[in-house]
Amino acid sequence: MEKKLEQKPSDIIKVVLFGPESTGKTTLSEQLARHYNTVWVPEYAREYLQNKWNNERKTCEPKDLLPIAEGQIKLENELTQKATKILVCDTDLLETKVYSEAYYLGYCDPILEKYALQNTYELYLLTYIDIPWEADDLRDKPQEREEMFTYFHDTLKKHDKNFIIVKGDKKTRLNKAVKHIDNLLK
Repeated sequence: MEKKLEQKPSDIIKVVLFGPESTGKTTLSEQLARHYNTVWVPEYAREYLQNKWNNERKTCEPKDLLPIAEGQIKLENELTQKATKILVCDTDLLETKVYSEAYYLGYCDPILEKYALQNTYELYLLTYIDIPWEADDLRDKPQEREEMFTYFHDTLKKHDKNFIIVKGDKKTRLNKAVKHIDNLLK
């Protein structure tokens, strides 16, 4: 089972969109993939949890986290093979770890935690909470955006991840991200 959480070796530069719900991660992922003429890895949890909600009217439970993590890494490994010089990831296992801890009283499955910290990315783009929160079936913390942003920020610092904060409108965010990614490509 642990093998299902491992990244396959690759020379591709991997960039992760990271941050609280409804902060523009998917929008920026799509923009960056277009800009670099590459593929992007969608957030597997959205599909998984939307299906769970549609079929059972249940939200995420601790038992869902490992299947979500496995699905995320499977997608990432598949799309790494199709990427050009860069792969844009709408999320990663570290984000799943943050949500696990935030929702389940600090708990994260040790296997999930191991791979959340072991898998590597060249750059994290931490999305700020300066865009309007949009409701959907899965989002549920509109009043806790500041606390969640701080949790995401502190996690990146604690684990010494290379990151920048992206703020502003879509164009400003894209320009800042491109500037930092271009530096990685040099």
